[in-house]
Amino acid sequence: MDFLKRYCRNPAAVFGLVLLLAVLGLAASADLFYPQNPLGLAGRPLQWPFANPAFWLGTDHTGRDIAAQIFHGARVSLFIGLVATVIAIAIGIVVGALSGYYGGLLDDMLMRITEAFQILPNFLLLLVLVAVFGSQLSTVIVAIGVVSWPPAARLTRAEFLTLRHREFVQAGRTLGLGDARLIFREILPNALPPVVVYASVIMAVAILLESALAFLNLSDPNVPSWGNLIGGGRGVLRVQWYVSAIPGVAILLTVLAVSLVGQGLNDALNPRLKNR
Repeated sequence: MDFLKRYCRNPAAVFGLVLLLAVLGLAASADLFYPQNPLGLAGRPLQWPFANPAFWLGTDHTGRDIAAQIFHGARVSLFIGLVATVIAIAIGIVVGALSGYYGGLLDDMLMRITEAFQILPNFLLLLVLVAVFGSQLSTVIVAIGVVSWPPAARLTRAEFLTLRHREFVQAGRTLGLGDARLIFREILPNALPPVVVYASVIMAVAILLESALAFLNLSDPNVPSWGNLIGGGRGVLRVQWYVSAIPGVAILLTVLAVSLVGQGLNDALNPRLKNR
């Protein structure tokens, strides 16, 4: 209850949560409102929104229902963001925990590897991975997770450097606890809050990265993602701008929602704000 009270003190975070719940509602009700294949031909191409009651958001350049793709695309975008975030956080936690706990030569090696991943921009490295391993949805998700872990590793390392000499860790060593138990059972739970908050940033960036790939026709064309819809409307952008604008607004609102929720979690989990 205290956590909810602290979270609700931030109106922007509450607004973000409402937006995120709305996107989740779209994803959950996609099969209910649009049970057919959203990538199937539905009508005459390039019908403007509200011009035809059957297609209230219009149709794209191939005659597919934009509303159906928005509903099903919410599911795809959230799935991509969530799974890529889990992959990135898992890699970052393992690398950061080992580096921060043991220090020394292992710390130097792992941090040099982390820096090597950070030399190239995320999107450029992502393009290389997709070009090498293909553009299937599973490959794209793993690739996004692989290019997104370094900041999480650095954050985890910083927390471990702060916590590894605390009294409860020394007590665990005195009791004969092994390194694995000290790392994952004792230190990690105390280091997780800032990492969990940062996960919202990774999720928002993951959605944007997949959309950018799809805009360049480098994502999986067989899924109804918002990025694919934007990319499909690129050729008619000057005349039928709504084809790209509608999914663009959906991406904007989703990324905004995830970012605001992350900020709210940061405020609620921040120990300095708990007693206010």
